[in-house]
Amino acid sequence: MTDDQPATPALLPAGLRDLLPPDAEIEAAAIEAMLSCFASHGYQRVKPPLVEFEQSLLGGSGAAVAEQTFRMMDPESHRMLAIRADTTPQVARIATTRLGRAPRPLRLSYAGQCLRLRGSQLAPDRQVAQAGIELIGSDAPEADAEIVLAGAEALAAVGLTEVSFDLTMPTMAALLLDGEGFKPERREALAHALDRKDAAAVTALGGAIAGTLTGLLLAAGEAAPALAALAAAELPPEARALADRLAAVVAAIRARAPALRLTVDPLEFRGFRYHTGPCLTVYALGHQQELGRGGRYISGEREPATGLTLFPDAILGAAKPPAPRPRLYLPARTDDAVAAGFRADGFATIAALDEGAQPAEHEARRLLCTHVLSDGAAVPLA
Repeated sequence: MTDDQPATPALLPAGLRDLLPPDAEIEAAAIEAMLSCFASHGYQRVKPPLVEFEQSLLGGSGAAVAEQTFRMMDPESHRMLAIRADTTPQVARIATTRLGRAPRPLRLSYAGQCLRLRGSQLAPDRQVAQAGIELIGSDAPEADAEIVLAGAEALAAVGLTEVSFDLTMPTMAALLLDGEGFKPERREALAHALDRKDAAAVTALGGAIAGTLTGLLLAAGEAAPALAALAAAELPPEARALADRLAAVVAAIRARAPALRLTVDPLEFRGFRYHTGPCLTVYALGHQQELGRGGRYISGEREPATGLTLFPDAILGAAKPPAPRPRLYLPARTDDAVAAGFRADGFATIAALDEGAQPAEHEARRLLCTHVLSDGAAVPLA
């Protein structure tokens, strides 16, 4: 025997939750609106499976999310399976295999649920919805700009126009630190100081590049001054190429969307594990939670790619709730053509199933209706 209490039917594991009306419908509509926007830019939808063999799911870029991945034994093949924690590696696999001969650049979109071993303080959910795009086969700065602009348009489609795209170079800090030959302990301490944005510690630990590191650390902010600081900094060749690439991406974005809010954090590297070039994180003004994240990576073994994953849960938390669909109560035996007409006008029709259900207004309120059909018209309930 154990002292465990009986399980409550409504109790779910930590980080998992039911999505109830009207939130489930709102989320589904928002995802479809974003995917429709992506489709208008030529992104074709794919639907990878929720579960794959561990070896394929966690190969390539998928290795970066291995520590967040649920695993289980397949009773059919007796091989280890893994539940996706992120969709991008799956889309990269599809592009490399099933669509390996498709014309490049390849534009793909997706939406689905992911499961993670643990949440974070800001995002405690372990089951998360994703909707995103991947542009595979082009290394042009315009490709990076395209995913930013398509992402901004998709967010506007669900009512979020006050957004900021934070552009980063997650490999920049490593390029600068590796070039100085720091001992492992000092390098780790310096990387920790950069992660904490601790300028005093960076100055104390940075040695010959302390001035460069501190200057770039303090330059984080609006894109123009941050890029000016990068242009003036003394950088080794690889780091200079990365900085020039970021400047080219910003220029490509500005050429098409001069009013879009862009910020640059030259030394930010947290959370980007398989990215190889300019990356981005999306925020709504006044909200801390990320709306999306993406950037440049390698698809397969060597194919250039870039993408953006949006998080519908966070997006709906930041967006103004849409007006609820009006609910119209229909008395029993209402003509089907009449009911269809009201549905075409945007009503959800709630049909009475019992002719004896009276009075109609009382029954309509009980079923959470906003209107009742009377003399052929939808009459609002007071």
